[in-house]
Amino acid sequence: MSARAAEPLGIGAAPDMTHQAPLGNTHGHNSPLPTTVWLPEADEPNTAPIPGCVLPAWALDKVRTDFVGHPGHQPVPLLKIAIRDMGPGATARIPTTAFTTHTAQGDALKRMRILLAEIHPDAYPVPGEPLSSSAPDVPGIAEDGWPGFFHHAHRLLPDNGHLLLATRQRRDSGRLTDPLGALIAAARTAGFRYLQHIVVAYARPDGDGLVPVPPADASPGVAHCDVIALSVIRHK
Repeated sequence: MSARAAEPLGIGAAPDMTHQAPLGNTHGHNSPLPTTVWLPEADEPNTAPIPGCVLPAWALDKVRTDFVGHPGHQPVPLLKIAIRDMGPGATARIPTTAFTTHTAQGDALKRMRILLAEIHPDAYPVPGEPLSSSAPDVPGIAEDGWPGFFHHAHRLLPDNGHLLLATRQRRDSGRLTDPLGALIAAARTAGFRYLQHIVVAYARPDGDGLVPVPPADASPGVAHCDVIALSVIRHK
């Protein structure tokens, strides 16, 4: 695996559900979407993500191999971005890292069909507040805040592209907050289909149980992160 240095983009406990479903599996309107729990291998030495990241390295590798069902389990190209704020002009400041399958970059970005957005808890939308800092009647609102990010991502990805949102809960006034509902709604408005929810445990297997290994920068009580898989919808 090779990773390119970061550059601007320019544009609680895990639930007891272990159902595994392939990427792209969708259900009827009233049926539950597939949920998968990911655990590291028993001999994985680094079970927690490094500070500032949401996904552990082993989970990132799993995204690039098992998750997309790529033939031969060869890693697919992936563009990872780190969202640390969503203020005005945020999409032009988002750092990116390109993970490719070879050292020669060439047009690697053009071939990428997976965009992984790791969202820092400080960038979460505030419950009850609009997802954009612009007033609803201001032209170009789609380019601002979270709506702007999802529209930029939709334009960046190809027709067979996927957007993955990696998040974890944050503790506010003693309560853990979860941004997934608001983010999924904004993504759907921008033209994405919600495919799957993956729970990545911050823990390591120990016999028949699990030993929590939370990141040092996580809120107390957070023992996992969530990955939301979305696919591009385009009407031709």
